[in-house]
Amino acid sequence: MATTVLTDRDIEGLLSMPKQVENPGAKFRTEKKHARKDYRLISGDGIHRFALFVRQSTVLPENFSAGLRWLPKSGEDVTLIRFNGPSHPHSNSIEGDRFEFVCHVHQATERYIAAGKKDEGFAERNGEVQDAERRAPLSG
Repeated sequence: MATTVLTDRDIEGLLSMPKQVENPGAKFRTEKKHARKDYRLISGDGIHRFALFVRQSTVLPENFSAGLRWLPKSGEDVTLIRFNGPSHPHSNSIEGDRFEFVCHVHQATERYIAAGKKDEGFAERNGEVQDAERRAPLSG
């Protein structure tokens, strides 16, 4: 759960701003049963820092995750977006909907953060049109 308060507009701004990779030579390393690679990113204006991560199971190739975390100067990191393979079911705790074993995309939302839920707890099946959560007018 994020303790940093972000609006949907803040989240969209962080996702869409230009970024540069600081460690382009990052290599995969194996930890337990996953291979992982971590990149450090900085915003084009040099103000914001991010972590881009890629993880894949060495046992089940369909078990993967890739995402982008914002690393604020103060407060807790916020996972802005995360892409997952079809290795597990997902439930959106606020909406109550659930989908089984399909690729899906998690995105941080103001509503989940404000409710004290996991910042990127909301997810959509990969390829679906944007739902009402993301079409709602932005606050701020």
